[in-house]
Amino acid sequence: MKKINCGLIVSDFDSTLTTDEHTVPENVKRAISEYVAAGGIFAVCTGRMLRSILPEVRSLGLKGVVVAYQGTVIADIESGQLIKKGGFTAAEAREICLALEQLNAYINVYADERLYTNIPRNNKYLKLYEDITKVEAECVLSPLSEFVYKNDLFCQKTASLVSPRERKNLYEKLNEKLGGKYDVTCSADVLVEVSPKADNKGSALEFLAKHYGVPLEKTVAVGDNLNDISMIKAAKTGVAVGNAVPELKAAADFVSVTNNEGALAQIIEKFGFV
Repeated sequence: MKKINCGLIVSDFDSTLTTDEHTVPENVKRAISEYVAAGGIFAVCTGRMLRSILPEVRSLGLKGVVVAYQGTVIADIESGQLIKKGGFTAAEAREICLALEQLNAYINVYADERLYTNIPRNNKYLKLYEDITKVEAECVLSPLSEFVYKNDLFCQKTASLVSPRERKNLYEKLNEKLGGKYDVTCSADVLVEVSPKADNKGSALEFLAKHYGVPLEKTVAVGDNLNDISMIKAAKTGVAVGNAVPELKAAADFVSVTNNEGALAQIIEKFGFV
């Protein structure tokens, strides 16, 4: 059996672990199984809701914990029990929703495993999002800023679904409004997201290292988008997959092949074993 080099590999899920067709390549599955069997710890850190990512990591046979909502929630994979739960108060969520409403942007609000939206049901990006995450949104007709405050919702994150050509503009404007107080980031070509400042993927990686008793100098983080920057900076070795955005590649220690070429298999072989 191969000897472990780094004790913990933390990976983003969509467009990093998965292909553009939202599948996990067989060579990646084998590499993860081999690494775990040899004593390594492989963890997923994603912006997805917990109810969306749990079936995915369970299907990979992973044990231990999974990170959801960009680092806001950490849970045990087998039981689903929460280990850590962060988020926004209703007043903070209203502030974020008001900023998005002022920019005439569509809004998704994630509150304790329920997804609320003001996006019309026939919107193609909403339909695509629901198909990928396997979570159906609950449409709200009143302004979401009023809805979250009136119902005193504790929210894990908010997001806006936009067309790829609109993403950069919305990201920059929202960063101007909220970036000093909240973590404004992107996880996909059609998503601009707002999360608690302290609950990013970087802090989640540090939590995982401590949870498993792995020194940070024995950690590797892998991602593809802006929301992964804090994570690859927190790890000893930060890796950008070949299809990653330029900003992540610039911050990474290594750039692998693309997600469609089984990036995680290459990364595990290169960094996971002696």
